[in-house]
Amino acid sequence: MAVCSLSAQTTISGIVTDGHEPLVGTNVFIVGSIDGCLADSLGRFSFTTSKTGEVMLKATFIGYEDFSLTADVSQLTNLSIRMNEKAMTLNEVVVTASTFSFGKSENFKTMDALDVVMAGNSCGDIVAALQTLPGTQMVGESGKLYVRGGESDECQTFINGMHVLVPYSAETENTAVRGRFSPFLFKGINFSLGGYSGEYGQALSSVLPMETTDAATSDKFGVSASLVDWNVGGTKAFKNSSLSFNAALTSMGLYNSLFKERNDYFRPYRKLSGEAQYKKEFSTSSVLKSYIGYDLTSVGQRIDGRNLSLKEHNIYANVTYKTAIGHGYTLFTGIANSSVFSDIDNAKTVGDHYHNFRNEVHLKAEVRKSYSNVLKLSAGVEDYIRNSTLNYDIYHYQLDYNILSAHIDAQWRVIPRLFLNLSARTELMKSKWLVMPRATLSYIPNKHLQFSLVAGRYSQIAEDDYLAQSRNTLGQSTADHAILSMQYKTQTTLLRIEPYWKKYHDLPLLENGIYQSHGHGTSKGIDIFVEDHSFIKNLSTTLSYSFNDSKRLYLDYTEVQTPDYVSRHNLRLTAKYAVGKLIFGLAESYATGRHFPVGKTPHYNSVDVNLTYLLSPKVIVYSSLNNIFGRTNIFRYDGKGSPVMPSRDRFFYIGIFVSLKNNKAYDISNF
Repeated sequence: MAVCSLSAQTTISGIVTDGHEPLVGTNVFIVGSIDGCLADSLGRFSFTTSKTGEVMLKATFIGYEDFSLTADVSQLTNLSIRMNEKAMTLNEVVVTASTFSFGKSENFKTMDALDVVMAGNSCGDIVAALQTLPGTQMVGESGKLYVRGGESDECQTFINGMHVLVPYSAETENTAVRGRFSPFLFKGINFSLGGYSGEYGQALSSVLPMETTDAATSDKFGVSASLVDWNVGGTKAFKNSSLSFNAALTSMGLYNSLFKERNDYFRPYRKLSGEAQYKKEFSTSSVLKSYIGYDLTSVGQRIDGRNLSLKEHNIYANVTYKTAIGHGYTLFTGIANSSVFSDIDNAKTVGDHYHNFRNEVHLKAEVRKSYSNVLKLSAGVEDYIRNSTLNYDIYHYQLDYNILSAHIDAQWRVIPRLFLNLSARTELMKSKWLVMPRATLSYIPNKHLQFSLVAGRYSQIAEDDYLAQSRNTLGQSTADHAILSMQYKTQTTLLRIEPYWKKYHDLPLLENGIYQSHGHGTSKGIDIFVEDHSFIKNLSTTLSYSFNDSKRLYLDYTEVQTPDYVSRHNLRLTAKYAVGKLIFGLAESYATGRHFPVGKTPHYNSVDVNLTYLLSPKVIVYSSLNNIFGRTNIFRYDGKGSPVMPSRDRFFYIGIFVSLKNNKAYDISNF
């Protein structure tokens, strides 16, 4: 005798949406069974089950809250399921207002060390690579970062949260400097054009925080060589720690002998530099990082009948330690020291000698805690201890001062898509307190859009020369920032539009031979950035446009005027196309003229090209030619009304990057 059991089949059906659009691929199933299916392109689902009576139907989709319904199977037909998007936690939110991030970042815009080295006109310089971004000004005779109408010293650099007093290499007047630090040092670079939190001080316009890489897990060794610089670097990995080094020699001697230039050097520019790091991971939540770097720079140039001779020693070191201290708290402590010795013979007249020593000790401690998915707090204290000595013929000064500060920062998810960052920073200098509130309100309606409103006050002490000549009357300058940030992002396209406004107070102004805090100014404009990867396969393009309207009364100005470093319009276009092992790059840079007492300079224009070839998995060859059409750009006019031009109209660079102990060319990215 055979026994047959046939169970009744019930069809469960319906549609899944987010209230507007169908959610394709939603998993719909009966809990405790294998009965279920995925929603189709219209959000529809249909499957059969042999279950009877009351069951639990569940629907899941990434990024959305799970949907559950308990009912009799006979009632689970022609359902209309609406799923709600998950509220993002603070750890999942990346507010990008006025910030461009590179390296290991959640943001769209990414760039690793070799990308920096091989950017269209950077020649391996981080600072030059950042100048392709909106908000920066083309100031070719300086080479430094000028951001949104601010002076170059209004942009401050931090490594692992610790301040760097002088981040640029030394050069003679009207010659572009370079950044001091190798891009291979860093796993993350965050370039903020304004509106940063209370953690960062002594920066009126912008900050450049850079995070060094973590402890390496394998040995590495690499070399590189070009017509102007030679590098060797490597890492020795130990259990939970690593020791790294990088040494470089930059010399323009060979290049100057091959290619003519306008400047007359009796000793070509040379820089010998070395860097070392030690990193130790005591546990997943306890990390020690240390860094030391040294540069020796020298150059000799014939200027106005005298042999100007410059030599500079620049030493920077820091140690940071981050650890969990229980109950969800994290402690960060750090100490950094910057020392710069500058000597110039025949600085202004034959036979004179200029000597300047600058030193800063930066101390910092901060406690951080995430109280929940909706609230994070941090609070810290720091001290900038500075001294400076200058001797020039009969003129000399010695400065000693410190800036003591404290800050508190709160990040709060107000409602599921609305986020508020509130911070306050206070600073004490010469018995005078400054209190600087800052706030960022961000609305993130979906994964593609982000709107932010940023406002805050920022401060910075004047340069040492102005402090010394002020007879101790100069206080800190302040700037108020207001920024509206709008961003749209997809897998292939990024569009960011940011109008901004800044107002300066208490700038140094020369009155009756003494600098006093009576200067003021405004800077307003709009930045536009577009990046796209959708036009042609393997082609990426960017557009950066900046409009800036700045007016100031400061230093030796006798009336409110546009600073001579400001170009009203700046435009940069780049394209990168990959064909097999070859990458071709093209960049166009344009800036309108700058205003000087003798008149306005012509517009700046430069078209640059570069080629990268992967010779083997361990060898990369890179070459670039800047200003391929040979346009003679006039950067500025000097005090005599003479045009200041680049030392040469074109610059050719070719370099080779070799890994001797890894599978990537010159991979000391864990350096």
